[in-house]
Formats: sequence, C-alpha cells, structure tokens
Amino acid sequence: MGEFVRLEVDGAVATMRLDRPKMNALNAQVQEEIRACAEEATDRDEIRAVVIYGGERVFAAGADIKEMKDMSYVDMLSRAGRLQNAFSTVARIPKPVIAAITGYALGGGCELAMCADFRVVADNAKMGQPEILLGVIPGAGGTQRLTRLVGPAKAKDLCFTGRFVEADEALAIGLADVVVPTDQVYAEALEMAGQYANGPAVAIRAAKKAIDEGIEMDLDAALRLESTLFGGLFATEDRRIGMESFVKNGPGKAQFTGR
Repeated sequence: MGEFVRLEVDGAVATMRLDRPKMNALNAQVQEEIRACAEEATDRDEIRAVVIYGGERVFAAGADIKEMKDMSYVDMLSRAGRLQNAFSTVARIPKPVIAAITGYALGGGCELAMCADFRVVADNAKMGQPEILLGVIPGAGGTQRLTRLVGPAKAKDLCFTGRFVEADEALAIGLADVVVPTDQVYAEALEMAGQYANGPAVAIRAAKKAIDEGIEMDLDAALRLESTLFGGLFATEDRRIGMESFVKNGPGKAQFTGR
C-alpha cells in the first residue's frame, strides 16, 4: 500500500486509486507506486479487471513540474526510462483495464489513461498533451500511444499545440470510449470491469496479448501469434465450459471459472 496510490480490491475487480492532493501530480514517488500497484494487479489471480481512478475531482493533472524543473539532462536520462517503465507496467497488465477519468487528464495523466484498454470520461473532463507549452514533448508514451489511438495527424495537432481536448472531441477522435456525467464515471467503469471480470480470464488475456502485440507485427506474424494463442485455449477449463454451455443452452449463458 503506497502513500499516494493504493490498490482497493472488491471481489474480482481492483481499483488503482490515485490520491495525492490536490491534483494527483505524478512525481517520482507516485510513478513508482503506480508501477508497484500494476505489478500487484498482474500477480494476484483473484483480480480479473482493474479500474484506474483519481477521485471525483481530477484524474491526474500531469507530472510534478516543481520536481522536474531543476533536473538536468543527465538527471532525466535516468528518470525518463523509469517513468516509461512504470506506465508500461500498467499497459502490460494482462487483464482488462479501464481508466475512470474526471476533471483533468493532462500530460502524464493522459499518458497513464492511454495505458488502459478503455477510457470512461466525464462530460466535463479535459484531456491533452500540453508538454510543448513547457518546451518539451510527452515522455511517458504520449507520442506513441496517442498516435495509435487517434492517428498521426490528430496526434501531431495535440502534441504541437498542447491544446486541451474536451469530452465530446475525445469521444469523436477515439481518445475516449464512453462519456457520462461526472457522478457516473466511477460506477460506469466498475460496471464495465465487472462485465469483463465474469468472462473467461485466460481467453481475455490471450485476446489482449494478440491485439496489443499483433498490432506491432506484420500481418503474417500477427496471424501466427493469434493461431498459437487460439490453439492454447483448448487446454483451458473455460473453453470446455463455454462450448458445452453453448451446445446445451445457446450463447452467452456459460459460467466461467477463470481457469
């Protein structure tokens, strides 16, 4: 349990809760606590889905600029790698991950949100990569994950200008997946997580791996990866349960065990 980031587990769903008043600024300590929580969520088999939540007021307003402003080139050479690794640990959680976004998700906050599989966004939220306004560029995956989500032209626009994106535009360009009123954000994310948590955990893990790794491969290699993962699922209990249930009761009625 970290000082500013904790993992709250309720049944099969875990919430990675950011709690560093006032704006959840992502200093080095918070980054390391995020990494530790992501590793715990990965390792605990009873956790089947994860929600990342910064509270009712703000998701995360970005890096701690007070901490960063006096860092030298040499300082940042070592820090940048650890920052990317912390966020990549979130992206590699082999379970569905939903970011529940209220208020601001800017800079590092937006980069953290993009590590999730889905983003539930408040209707008054603002997202963006404003690092250019500080004379730098995104350094925790922003140029890469944003491009993969919204395409290179829109990513360049956001990174070149540093402008904020409101919820309706975020939804239109693919940066948000669902937009709801602020007071419904966390509940909506939990509902999504619960739906995935009741699914066949090994198959969901395989689907996530196939999509996330396959998109970086040429098509032939990605198809081989898919075929291997598909075949491997025939060793699981959930595959047997799912197919037997389909034959007896039709689709969508299987009660999976996660094995």
